[in-house]
Amino acid sequence: MAKAARKVIITCAVTGAIHTPSMSPYLPITPEEIIKDALGAAEAGAAILHLHARNPENGKPDQTPEAFMKFLPQIKQATNAAINLTSGGSPYMKVEERVLPAQMLKPEVASLNMGSINFGLFHLLDKYTEFKHDWEKPHLEATRDLVFRNSFKDIEFILKTCYENNTRFEFECYDIAHLYNLAHFAERGLVKPPFFVQSVFGILGGIGTHPEDVQHMKRTADRLFGDDYRWSVLGAGASQLRIAAQAAALGGNVRVGLEDSLWAGRGKLATSSADQVRLVRQMIEGLGLEIASPDEAREILSLKGADKVAF
Repeated sequence: MAKAARKVIITCAVTGAIHTPSMSPYLPITPEEIIKDALGAAEAGAAILHLHARNPENGKPDQTPEAFMKFLPQIKQATNAAINLTSGGSPYMKVEERVLPAQMLKPEVASLNMGSINFGLFHLLDKYTEFKHDWEKPHLEATRDLVFRNSFKDIEFILKTCYENNTRFEFECYDIAHLYNLAHFAERGLVKPPFFVQSVFGILGGIGTHPEDVQHMKRTADRLFGDDYRWSVLGAGASQLRIAAQAAALGGNVRVGLEDSLWAGRGKLATSSADQVRLVRQMIEGLGLEIASPDEAREILSLKGADKVAF
């Protein structure tokens, strides 16, 4: 069985690359908006901040280290939260582009997608019909024929690129096979425990959001990794809080934020990622559990510390 952390780690992903600017006026786009949203989430109780960058003019994902450096120093100076940089970037990017911020800036944590999947966003066109920027609609439509590539070669490239940085990984697992891919790299000695396994539910192309799907992910991870992993979950869209509640009750950690869902209840847009952090914190504490501070999260995940990053 997975070793239950004494306290629950809340990760907050504040902007991502899935939602487009027209979907919510509250989605952080500019460096100033990303800073404000990240710091609000940390103040509300997020121990880890999972960060992407965007072009401030049109909201497109931007995976250049220069884009990240427009907000990373300010966030680091203003909060003790551990900072997690995406190596997923956008499904349209090549792996060399995706890993560059983690390679250059040496964060405490970086995300790592553990397998290729169909990554469908085109169904969102049934809901959103008017767009601020001309790239948004084609971006969503193109995902009818999009495979988010994360081959064994790609994963090994990211691992080896970040070896000497002592960056640990948030292993994003969108399906059961991704857990087996992680087990493969563990058997080869390319990753070291404790493994921070982020189970992702509700992306079209990945595992679903039924309670049995959540149980199946946990059972499989328990069998493959035993005490060597720390389990966390994120539910996409409307499933966010329901899946977080199930995982917390099962001894897991949780991830929320506007990257994963734009909502703070049925039909109610979240005005910030902090809205979701507060909701999930209330749920965790309602279960009689406590949230982890940033330093407690560092201890649980064996992170290197904020003084050893390059920003």
